[in-house]
Amino acid sequence: MTGPSHPAAPASAGGQDYSYVVGAGDTLNIIVWRNPELSTSVPVRPDGKISTPLVDELMVQGKNSVEIARDIEKQLGKYVRDPVVTVVVTGFVGPYSEQIRVVGEAARPQFLPYKQKMTLLDVMIAVGGLTDFAAGNRATILRAAEGNKQYSVRLSDLLKRGDVAANVEMRPGDILIIPQSFF
Repeated sequence: MTGPSHPAAPASAGGQDYSYVVGAGDTLNIIVWRNPELSTSVPVRPDGKISTPLVDELMVQGKNSVEIARDIEKQLGKYVRDPVVTVVVTGFVGPYSEQIRVVGEAARPQFLPYKQKMTLLDVMIAVGGLTDFAAGNRATILRAAEGNKQYSVRLSDLLKRGDVAANVEMRPGDILIIPQSFF
């Protein structure tokens, strides 16, 4: 018995203009030039905000490091003349909307922070491969970036036969669904 067939996932996922955006759980290293007492390292709270010296609440989730630096400069400008701020992301989790989720018959189902040029093989190494009960060649990618379009992927061919043609690029927010086999 076969399920609904989906088109094969494209080898290249496009999206060359990817820019990392901050999410809850990330750690930000904030450097205020010539103001070491204002420089600090802070976690992004679950509500997507941070607090730093002289900046009580600042929404950072969904912004890149340059946008956050400009926002902090604007806030600090009330207290410091011409502040120059650099923000370095040091702990990467990313927003939920960009994480790769792996569900079903993976050895360790989990979510992974998206990285540019991340491939299906990278994801499968991170989750420890397939279980003995996985129907790897019936796996699908649910691509949120394309309105939840589903693509079929050949995990068993990739992992057990080394078929690199089955290795495809992932996109931020992809969900990899690995079904159980019917014996």
